[in-house]
Amino acid sequence: MLKRVLVAGGAGFLGSHLCDRLVAGGHDVICLDNFFTSQKSNIAHLLDHNNFELIRHDVTEPITLEVDEIFNLACPAAPGHYQYNPIKTTKTSILGAIHMLGIAKRVGARILHASTSEVYGDPTEHPQTESYRGNVNPIGPRACYDEGKRAAETLMFDYHRQNKVDIKVVRIFNTYGPRMHPYDGRVVSNFIRQALAGETISLYGDGSQTRSFCYVSDLVDGLLAMMGGPDDFTGPMNLGNPDEFTIRELAEHVVRISGSASAIEQTRGLPEDDPLQRQPDISLAKSTLGWSPKVALAEGIEQTIDFFRSIDMSQYRAPTPNY
Repeated sequence: MLKRVLVAGGAGFLGSHLCDRLVAGGHDVICLDNFFTSQKSNIAHLLDHNNFELIRHDVTEPITLEVDEIFNLACPAAPGHYQYNPIKTTKTSILGAIHMLGIAKRVGARILHASTSEVYGDPTEHPQTESYRGNVNPIGPRACYDEGKRAAETLMFDYHRQNKVDIKVVRIFNTYGPRMHPYDGRVVSNFIRQALAGETISLYGDGSQTRSFCYVSDLVDGLLAMMGGPDDFTGPMNLGNPDEFTIRELAEHVVRISGSASAIEQTRGLPEDDPLQRQPDISLAKSTLGWSPKVALAEGIEQTIDFFRSIDMSQYRAPTPNY
């Protein structure tokens, strides 16, 4: 059934890929974005479609819309972006959730909230299951994002319990692919940008910390599956690739696939509160939705490198002097 779908943060990295899929499916799509960290180029190709509408708006301010479904993706999600203006980040997570939930409550829309693996902090449980409550520093430099997202989850479930709002909550682990901002501070974009420029690949720490990397098309599959999933299944549910790699292994992949001659060196210590391990347990996604990622890291990195080669880096700016 065709629906009218609101994608908050729809011009961002993930949001734009989601808009692509929804528009291709014939849905009437409203993309809401303030372009704080996103790029107009991400959705420019959709502007001529009669089932796509772009509204420039900041979710920290109320808005009245009539929709059937809401994807709440609006929030800076990369360290270089969310730490640039931490107060803005917290307000976006909390006020954005309140305003999107207000629409959902008023019109009876189903809302999917994009939470994050950062709610687990620097985990003492490995891999992370949805029942793990996390190990988060509430006053550290990452707390604006970690705690903002935790508070947004609280709001989702309180609106569900008190007002019967139809919610879906997913916790997104590291995702990468075309349309990543080259200066977002994420490790994949940092390494690819450095490799293509022939610069030294900068490791924070000795590179033994681990991450799991999910390609963007797999993640969008998961978002759509969750939105269309069982009515009585709210989540939270992990979405990510359970294949675990060290950061040094990722750097080696990028150098090899790009054909770069860049050296790989430790240039900094670990950032404060940086998790040493991050790996999703996706048993719940497999059993409930039949979802699991399909794209291997080498294949996804190759496609992401191709995207970075195709863009004009001068059209992007670093959000802080640190990236």
